[in-house]
Amino acid sequence: FDWFWSLSGFNSQALESIPSTSVVKKPQEVLSLSCRGSGFDFSRYGMHWIRQSAGNPLEWMGLIYYDASKTVYASSVDGRIEITRDNSNSMVYLRLSDLKPEDSAVYYCAKPTVVNVSTEAVQKLLTCRHTQTQEH
Repeated sequence: FDWFWSLSGFNSQALESIPSTSVVKKPQEVLSLSCRGSGFDFSRYGMHWIRQSAGNPLEWMGLIYYDASKTVYASSVDGRIEITRDNSNSMVYLRLSDLKPEDSAVYYCAKPTVVNVSTEAVQKLLTCRHTQTQEH
């Protein structure tokens, strides 16, 4: 279950989720997701993680600055979330611990449409891929 989602023009810039299929986790386990950027200068952009649970709007989870100097997390997941990045490999990572049933969602990595390292809210999303998790 794997597809591209774009809210604005697609111009060969991509974010690929790893794994690209559904992930099944149990409560209190740890979710680890990876995302690889291509077609743009990854090291110039702050990177975001967003999720959407069934029937609910998108929920911004957090961001990491372009140089990994700062992370900002939503209060709803603060204390359980860690976002890291590896600019040499154009990778950004999400780790969410102590999973709860309400963490069952489609998870998106995203970049803003402009270089803006201080942004703490998501602007228009350029492209992103998702990984769906299910809690059992």
